[in-house]
Amino acid sequence: MTPEMIATDRVARQVATPTPADLTSMPATVLAALIARGEVSASEAVDAHIERIEQVNPQLNAVVLKRYDTARAEARAADTLRARGMALGPLHGLPVTVKETLDLAGFPSSFGIESRAETAAECDERHVARLRQAGAIVLGKTNMAQMLLFLESDNPVYGRTNNPWNPDRSSGGSSGGEAAMIAAGGSALGLGSDIGGSLRVPATFCGIASLKPTAGRCPDMGRFSVPLGQQAIVSQVGVLARTTDDVALGMKVIDNGSDIPLGDPASVDVSRLRVAYYTDDGRFAVAPAVARAVREAAASLRDRGAQVIEWTPPDIGATLDLVFQIFSADGGRYFNTALGRTKRDVRVATLALLGGRSHRTTATLSRLLAALGQRQLASVVRNFGYSDTAHYWECVEAQLAYRQRFADALDQAEGGPLDVILSPACALPAFTHGASQDLGTAGSYTVLYNALGYPAGVVPFTRVRLGEEVGRAPSRDRVEEVARRVEQGSAGLPVGVQVAARPWRDHVALAAMRAIEQAALARPDFPATPLV
Repeated sequence: MTPEMIATDRVARQVATPTPADLTSMPATVLAALIARGEVSASEAVDAHIERIEQVNPQLNAVVLKRYDTARAEARAADTLRARGMALGPLHGLPVTVKETLDLAGFPSSFGIESRAETAAECDERHVARLRQAGAIVLGKTNMAQMLLFLESDNPVYGRTNNPWNPDRSSGGSSGGEAAMIAAGGSALGLGSDIGGSLRVPATFCGIASLKPTAGRCPDMGRFSVPLGQQAIVSQVGVLARTTDDVALGMKVIDNGSDIPLGDPASVDVSRLRVAYYTDDGRFAVAPAVARAVREAAASLRDRGAQVIEWTPPDIGATLDLVFQIFSADGGRYFNTALGRTKRDVRVATLALLGGRSHRTTATLSRLLAALGQRQLASVVRNFGYSDTAHYWECVEAQLAYRQRFADALDQAEGGPLDVILSPACALPAFTHGASQDLGTAGSYTVLYNALGYPAGVVPFTRVRLGEEVGRAPSRDRVEEVARRVEQGSAGLPVGVQVAARPWRDHVALAAMRAIEQAALARPDFPATPLV
C-alpha cells in the first residue's frame, strides 16, 4: 500500500475488490471502515487473518492459543447484525489478538508459568472486554516473557517467539508475540501491557507502533508479574498496531470510562509543539541507527514548524537505580511464591536469586564485578538486596521527588515549557536470541517513563543501514560485548522512535507520533513489510 493509503481512512473507498493479502496488510482503520460499509464481510476479514496466522506462525510461534471456530461464528453473527441494519461498534468485525496474560474467558493466562497453563479465565479482562464490546473479534492469544520480566518473549510453557524481520532475532518482550503477529499481518491490532517497556521495545524490534498510556489510564490488574501491591510503578494495558491512527483507534476504545478521557490527536497543532530530544541517557550508549532515527525524527517535527531543542533529562541513572530497587523490594519472595516448583526461565531465575541475597552480598559482588571491568552488570547488581519496608518507602519518596524535578526541568528548559520528548525506544535493534539475559539495561530508555508515569509510544521510522552495524569497540565488559554482537549483522532491521508527553496528554504523544510517521512513510528505508 502507498503512504497515502496508510495515512488516511479515506483509502478504504479506493479499495475495489481487496484480496486476502490486502485485508491482512491494510490499516485497522481502513479495514474497519470497509466492514462497516459492507464492502468486506467480517467473515472474509477473519478468514483472511486466520489464513495468514497459519501461514506465518510456524516460523514465528507468536499466537500460542487459537480461537478460530468461535471467531468464525462471531464473524457470521457480526455480518448478520450489519445486514439487519443494527448499530455497529467502531471495531465491528475487526480481527484482533491479545497478549496471553490478559484474561480471555475460557483460556488460560499462564504468564509462562507451567502450573497456571491449564487454568482458564472465567471472564474477560476489562480492556479485552472493551475491545469485544466495540465489535472486535479475538482470534487468539500471543506469547510473552515468563512473568513479563525481560525483553524477549520466551517461556517454559510456549517456547520462543521469533522476529518477523529475521527469525534469528527476538521480537522483544514482554509483549513480543503480539508485536510479531501484528507486524506479520495476522492481526489488525492487539493489546499488550507495559511496566518497563513491554509494549514499546517489541514495537521498535518489529517495526510497528504502540502506546503505553499515562499511569492510571488503563491499569493492568494481572497478578503474576511485578507485584500488584507495589503501586509506585504500575503496569498499563496499551495498544499495538501497524499505524499510529490504528493505535489511537484502539486506545479510544479501551479508554472508555477513564476519569480523564483520551483527547483527540487531530486537535493538536504540531507546529505549535515544543519538542525536546536526546540520544544518550548516560546509562547505555545506543547503536548508530538508533541515534540517527531520533535526530531525523526530531528534524521532521522541526520541518512541520515545531520548536525543537536537544535536551538532557536530569539524573536518569539514579532513577533507574530506584526502579530496580522498587521492583526487588520484597527480596524476591513474590517471584518465588508465584513460580513455586514450576520450571523457571534462566533470566527469571537469575533475578529471583539476586533478589534473595542480602545487600551486603550484592554490594560486595557489585564491587568485584566493577573491579573485573563489568561496569554494566555492577550497576545493576548493586541495587538488589534491600528487603525492608523503610527502604521501599525511601525509594518511593525519591521517585516522587524525581517526578517533580523532571517536570521542573521541562518547564525551565530553553524554549519551554516542553510538550514532547523524543528518545530511543531501546539502545539496540532487535536482540539476537538469548541476549536479553545480559542486556536488561539496554531497555533503560523506556523504563524511565514508567517511573515517571508519562504516556510514551513508539513509532516506526527507519531501518539499520549497511555501515551502521558496529557502533562500539570490543570490550572486556560482557554487556558491552554482547551489545556489539547484537549490532553486527543488524542491517535491515527496523528502528522506531520513542515519543513521550506529559501525564494525561496521551493525545499529544499520538499527534507527534502521527506527524513523524507521515514523514517516515516517504522514506525508502521505512520499515513497511517484514521478510517473513
